[in-house]
Amino acid sequence: MRRCSVSSKRRSAQLAGLLLAVSLAGCGKSNTYQPPPPPPVVTSKPVQMPMTTYLNVTGSTVAVNSVQLVARVSGYLTSIDYTDGSVVKKGQQLFVIEQPPYVAKLQQAQAAVAQAKAQVIYAQAQYDRQLVMIKQNATSQANVEQWLATRDADQAQVLEAIANEQIAQINYGYTSVTAPFDGRVSRHLVDAGNLVGNGTATNLATIDQLNPIYVYFNINELDLLKIRAALIAMGRNPNNVTGSPVFVALQSEADYPHPGKIDYVATSLDPSTGTLQVRAVLNNDSDILLPGLFVRARIPLGGARQQLALPDAAVQSDQAGPYVYVVGADNVVSQVRVQTGVDENGFIAVTGLDPAAQVIVDGVQNAAPGSAVAPTEHDLSAPAASNPG
Repeated sequence: MRRCSVSSKRRSAQLAGLLLAVSLAGCGKSNTYQPPPPPPVVTSKPVQMPMTTYLNVTGSTVAVNSVQLVARVSGYLTSIDYTDGSVVKKGQQLFVIEQPPYVAKLQQAQAAVAQAKAQVIYAQAQYDRQLVMIKQNATSQANVEQWLATRDADQAQVLEAIANEQIAQINYGYTSVTAPFDGRVSRHLVDAGNLVGNGTATNLATIDQLNPIYVYFNINELDLLKIRAALIAMGRNPNNVTGSPVFVALQSEADYPHPGKIDYVATSLDPSTGTLQVRAVLNNDSDILLPGLFVRARIPLGGARQQLALPDAAVQSDQAGPYVYVVGADNVVSQVRVQTGVDENGFIAVTGLDPAAQVIVDGVQNAAPGSAVAPTEHDLSAPAASNPG
């Protein structure tokens, strides 16, 4: 009795599943694949804009003047009269070395000068007296000549005493260490109370002149030829690069806000590197540029000229070089290889591209060669040309 009940339940379940499958098969239409819509992109025609060709180099900043402040006389350091790292003016007192011994030596030298001058006066008087007496036959010619020699020797003693006084004055001046020019002083290397200048010149601190400031960089032979060609095109002497404008940027700066001029070019290329050392001088009123900074620099090669340009984001690159995506017939994307040039104000110069081409400038990540897109055309506006100096 129990076995028949189990079989009956199993047959009932199978029948119910069969009826459900039949009912589902008869409901509605069969499922079909619907392709997604083409991805949206923004296209633009290349824009004509004035752009300046630059030579881009890297370099480092160097102080125009850098001097080690040393103790030139021996003595105890009595005071430090500046704050470490502060900006000081030319002639400002920075250190004082024990002065009383040098004041005493100066006074001693001054006394020696006064004594020597008094000896000259006395010898001159005796000589004059002997000249009168020789006319009266009251003295001998030997006495006259003796006092003449004495006077001349005393005059020489005056010159020696004056020289010693000057040396004492100079040594006394060395007890006050002053700034040789406007600049920034490093931390003091010797504390007050220490003996300095005892046998050797003791380095007390370093002072750097920051305004103006130098930028040194190297250019290769090909870049040198480019600069010379640009100078010839501008009607200038290609052998005289000095005076050419340079624009400098720090690592944190996107633009080149620090203008300067080339003021030195090495006389020949370094045979070991094949490069030529060039130096530019920059105004640094705000002291933003410090010695030892890594900087980027660019040198304009002539004035601005009209070039075909695209936004930086529109130009892609792979191992074969730069390229752009162009939307053609039926909104199908194709890849076009280009050559790039000047990169300026967010735009990059391109050649090898049809001026009427619709280039994808936004949504490049949604495009692929041979695929369709949904383009929206946008007209580019060219930014103002930058001043190449």
